[in-house]
Amino acid sequence: MEKGKLNWVFCDGDLPPKDDGLMDAHEALMVLNLSDEEAVINAQVLFEDKDPVEDVILKVQSKRVKCFRLDKPLGECNYQIPFGQYALVLCSNVPVFAVFGRLDTRQTNMAYYTVQGHNF
Repeated sequence: MEKGKLNWVFCDGDLPPKDDGLMDAHEALMVLNLSDEEAVINAQVLFEDKDPVEDVILKVQSKRVKCFRLDKPLGECNYQIPFGQYALVLCSNVPVFAVFGRLDTRQTNMAYYTVQGHNF
């Protein structure tokens, strides 16, 4: 049985701005690595109106899950994704599972949901 995929795409990033709510609006990327070696993931951040940011390196230890808060500095380069729309492309050295989540507090009926990415 295959345990994950090497490449993942999340097209609907929309990092909500900070507000005065009880909980911080944010997005997160959860990566599960079931392999026997560390996952080294090269992330690209793509935008509608500017050049992509490449080589944002994320690491997940063997047989671990890691949550990357996307409203915080990301990867070894501490890249800060700006508020607004973007997409993520992940390319890993070992197969992983990836899920994207968003907590949106811009309205009183806040919502948290997860999205399975497309893999190839």
